[in-house]
Amino acid sequence: MSAIDVLTFGCRLNIFESEVMRRHAEEAGLKDLVIVHSCTVTAEAERQVRQAVRKARRQNPEKRIVVTGCAVQVDPAKWTGMDEVDHVVGNEDKLKPLTWTGLAGEGPERVRVGDIMAVKAMAGHLVPGFDGRSRAFLQVQNGCDHRCTFCIIPYGRGPSRSVPIQDVVAQTRLLVGQGYRELVVTGVDITSYGKDLGDAPTLGGLMKAVLRDVPELPRLRLSSIDPAEIDDDLLELIASEPRLMPHLHLSLQAGDTMTLKRMKRRHSREDVLGLTARLRGLRPDLVFGADIIAGFPTETDQMFENTRRIVEEAGLTWLHVFPYSPRQGTPAAKMPQVEPMLRKERAALLRAEGAKAVARFYAGEQGRVRELLVERGGAGHTRHFAPVKLAANDDPPAGTLVDVRIKGVEGEVLLGERAA
Repeated sequence: MSAIDVLTFGCRLNIFESEVMRRHAEEAGLKDLVIVHSCTVTAEAERQVRQAVRKARRQNPEKRIVVTGCAVQVDPAKWTGMDEVDHVVGNEDKLKPLTWTGLAGEGPERVRVGDIMAVKAMAGHLVPGFDGRSRAFLQVQNGCDHRCTFCIIPYGRGPSRSVPIQDVVAQTRLLVGQGYRELVVTGVDITSYGKDLGDAPTLGGLMKAVLRDVPELPRLRLSSIDPAEIDDDLLELIASEPRLMPHLHLSLQAGDTMTLKRMKRRHSREDVLGLTARLRGLRPDLVFGADIIAGFPTETDQMFENTRRIVEEAGLTWLHVFPYSPRQGTPAAKMPQVEPMLRKERAALLRAEGAKAVARFYAGEQGRVRELLVERGGAGHTRHFAPVKLAANDDPPAGTLVDVRIKGVEGEVLLGERAA
């Protein structure tokens, strides 16, 4: 391990923030440090973090271990109670240079966790790159003002707050100047972008500014978006802007209207079917991903069947399926629960549905020429986020864009060769 090792769990935003912390720690002169960046979205995520902390201590008996992230913010005592942990840092403090200079000083605090709900604004962090990655993450927003009944994340991230447009554009220029060919727009609830800023810009307005002001950026990709909150500017870009990738990941969560109401989501089953049809009308080659929870409290067989069927009916391809995980302090944790084994069975059925969707998509890709962003080892992703592997003797430099013809499938990956 290097002098500062960062173990990152959870979302794309955590990946971005890990680079911010790494650089603050290096600038503070810290050495012999392990930063464990936690996630609390499910009980399994927290279990993996605890396991990593114990492993890090066994492998690095002389290093200090700092645990930070959402799991820490939600329940600091759970982490201060671990003998392996030297310091516990909350979500707002982890991004402050003073936190890391404090850890480098005499008698550093063991616990530094503030009131995340009191945080009302944010500035952009200029991150020049991401170690070992060919695509970079572009943070535009943090926090969430909604209260979905299953979700603990607002209590870890605080209220929604947006990075000003000029800061996002500056970060974009920096990353493109470093050679990144694709940026992934990330945050906790990116479609809420701008509501806290003075002139209330929208996500679509922000994307227009980025693409206008940084014309040399070839590929811009959105992370998870809320089906209930897609603005007109974003619709216009989806229809007309080739640099915006034809891949949208929906924060769907379920395909049954009653389940969605009990989740306190703001869309119905019919809304999702209408939205996907409308978006395909604007851009026929769009590929959709979706987050789906299996076994939400009170979910009957029929409710689950509605969710299973929406995969094909809405034309979803890339699924992120999670068995429901009760989070203490959320309303759903007090609702009548579906048996854990049934949750797992339903998750397996949804994953099987997803595998069929991917197979259908892959069948349609055969013989097509696609632009590939090379990542490592002659492999990368297309504009639709399909993974492609080139022949063993073809290994273009990471970060380059090449046109490839799709020739077949190997497991879960497409096979490609350079197009003539």
